[in-house]
Amino acid sequence: MEETYLLNVEGVKKKILHGGQGELPKFQDGSKITFHFQTLKDDFERTVIDDSREAGIPMEIIVGKMFKLEIWETLLSSMRAGEVAEFWCDAIHTGMYALVSRGMRRIAEGRDPLEGQKHRCGMGNMFDYHSTGYDDLDELQRTPQPLIFIMELFRVEEPSAYKRDTWAMSREEKLAAVPVLHSEGNRLVLCKEFGQAAAKYQEAVICLRNLQAKEKPWEDGWLKLESLVTPLVLNYCQCQLELGEYYEVLEHTTELLQKHNDNAKAYFKRAKAHAAVWNEREAREDFLRVAHLDPSMAAAVKKELKQLGERMRKKHVEDQKRYKGLFQPPPG
Repeated sequence: MEETYLLNVEGVKKKILHGGQGELPKFQDGSKITFHFQTLKDDFERTVIDDSREAGIPMEIIVGKMFKLEIWETLLSSMRAGEVAEFWCDAIHTGMYALVSRGMRRIAEGRDPLEGQKHRCGMGNMFDYHSTGYDDLDELQRTPQPLIFIMELFRVEEPSAYKRDTWAMSREEKLAAVPVLHSEGNRLVLCKEFGQAAAKYQEAVICLRNLQAKEKPWEDGWLKLESLVTPLVLNYCQCQLELGEYYEVLEHTTELLQKHNDNAKAYFKRAKAHAAVWNEREAREDFLRVAHLDPSMAAAVKKELKQLGERMRKKHVEDQKRYKGLFQPPPG
């Protein structure tokens, strides 16, 4: 079955290679589209530029999230599930393809797609970089040209039908997700599933940090979000203590204390991490600061200091035994 017709878009032609099933899906903001694609040059050989099947993983885009190659949303929204179609697109629609392809290739190679880029729009980046790192894409960047896209649409999922990545959520969705993630983390802690709990707390923190990035630091909106971040970070650090990831705890508590140097719980968790990696002086300093900031924790601090002293004495004895005679001259 091959049916050629024009979409209601200048410079685009469509040919159906295999018909789809059912009604045209409902494409709305937040819908996730899953598909395979092949990109060809419009030359005699129909030279293949990219083929998602080579990576073995279908492509996914979220409707309304400003995918750099905007024409793809238009093409896909004309398709039914199971349909395979070929689209010819004029150069007015393909000028960004080199940059988009570069990012997709880097992801497939396990590399950061944004590595080395400046915080500028896509067009700005085109002028900043003389090479994409791929010869065929450099040619497309120098000479924009018509391209052929062969697409197979697998499915279109409504926003409520799949677990959305943090970056794909709206502000309201992020705010709604945070208490749910917090609650799930607490439940997992009770089940002693500390690794899974830490992942829930971390995901909630990412949601809030994304929102904070749009606020002016230390103003009301930013501070309100920060008040939600702090307990999540502390919970995350407690999970990492349970998992023995002490340097992870040191990193996150220190970062937290740079903003909130009166947080006794952060000092307490950092002190325990210092103690675990034999940083005796730092641990004692942090424990004593906890007792000063929050006298109600004095008993807990006293207990931790006693345990720290016992551990350090035991380590000192073991070290003496281990190195005894190491530097003595041999007999005779």
